[in-house]
Amino acid sequence: MKISFSEPAVPSAGAVVAGVFEERQFSPSAADLDRRIGGALQRAVSGGRFSGKKDETLAVVAPAGLPVSRILLVGLGKAGSVDERQLEALGGTIVSALNAAGENEATVLLDEAALGVESLGGGKAAARLALGARLRAYRFDKYRTKQKPEQKPTLERLTIGTDSAPAAKRAFQPLDRVAEGVFLTRDLVSEPANIVYPETLAEQARSLEELGVEVEIFDEKKMRKLGMGALLGVGQGSARPPRLVVMQWQGAPKGEKDAAPLAFIGKGVTFDTGGISIKPAAGMEEMKWDMAGAGVVIGLMRALAGRKAKVNVVGIVGLVENMPSGTAQRPGDIVTSMSGQTIEVINTDAEGRLVLADALWYCQDRFKPRFMVDLATLTGAIIVSLGNEYAGLFSNNDELAERLTAAGTAVGEKVWRLPVADAYDREIDSDAADMKNVGNGRGAGSITAAKFLQRFVNDVPWAHLDIAGTAWSKKDAATVPKGATAFGVRLLDRFVADYYEG
Repeated sequence: MKISFSEPAVPSAGAVVAGVFEERQFSPSAADLDRRIGGALQRAVSGGRFSGKKDETLAVVAPAGLPVSRILLVGLGKAGSVDERQLEALGGTIVSALNAAGENEATVLLDEAALGVESLGGGKAAARLALGARLRAYRFDKYRTKQKPEQKPTLERLTIGTDSAPAAKRAFQPLDRVAEGVFLTRDLVSEPANIVYPETLAEQARSLEELGVEVEIFDEKKMRKLGMGALLGVGQGSARPPRLVVMQWQGAPKGEKDAAPLAFIGKGVTFDTGGISIKPAAGMEEMKWDMAGAGVVIGLMRALAGRKAKVNVVGIVGLVENMPSGTAQRPGDIVTSMSGQTIEVINTDAEGRLVLADALWYCQDRFKPRFMVDLATLTGAIIVSLGNEYAGLFSNNDELAERLTAAGTAVGEKVWRLPVADAYDREIDSDAADMKNVGNGRGAGSITAAKFLQRFVNDVPWAHLDIAGTAWSKKDAATVPKGATAFGVRLLDRFVADYYEG
């Protein structure tokens, strides 16, 4: 779908979209359209339940007196309450409704003054609406060969009419680069495990070199030399060899080129059977997205490089496949991590923390970063705690946690902080090694997993995002079609932009 910006005008073809506030208060554009068609919009609104609330839509098809295919009215909610997130949601709602109607092209008449969004700055309101439309238009249907016409998206062109068209185009450019990072993550997480596995996912990361990202890929020999026994142990049962990928974006301005980087680390278990501690068969197909943390880090690096973020960033992803076989890791095995700490493997299905242990240690040891944020679909326990609305946040640093929370709120990717108190640390003490990879019993499973990771960060400010409940959605949202969500890409991009770019 192509998005463009122009001066506001009723188009000569396609659909036209205008807004209505709560209590059926027409925006100036809606009122003008109503006047042109002899009050038909007012009659349509009066005769139904449409009242202008958020997410409501009402279509008048083939209106007499105008050359358009339909007029789509969209609810704007209460006058004066429109913000960035609502504009994005509005864009998503518009695209969804137009695709459902089978429209090919449409023009949105955006009344910035009526919306009360002047504080965003020239063009930014239109750019935010465009971002929402772009995010909602995403589809992953490359393997579907027998779709009915009504199942396919039809909208090819969306024009946003605004008094600040040139400024809107400029404001949309970096947002569009972020959308590309989101789409890359959604694509990677959506792919089946016979297509995306450690070697191919590493090559996907290598493609970021085209944007100026420096990419290193470590094979088994290199990781064994580094002493990454925890990560290698997870992958030893698979025919697919593991990989560690290091991505560097050097975007800091002159005079700060040697500044310590921001660091993001992702769990990349490209398929998780649970290993010898095998999972139940029901729902196991969903474990193709157990690499979502790595997918987010790769997509984030694309977003930051694409918009030329003015900061140094390193992204590290540990990539393995966790399979049962004659060579697989067994419950009771003891492995030695890169840190030198030994780990008793009680449950081979608690494998992501083993991958992250070596990736975190390598990151802090080599790069001495300002902070580390890791992302992982780490525990089912976080879904029990928070469901699918919030990701779990664990941190050893209050400022870092507060900034992540604020960035998540700003983009609608919400996180909730849970404790990492010392009392939980004893839960992972082992009688046979320095630690074990699961806690005692089922209580506080997400917290004990975080405490395990904390043993590999030293004194570096660190945060862990458990995205098991938010990486995949079984229902549509305004800007997120069902499927892979890419939760974390926009959160972390906003986090970087708000706090670490001058």
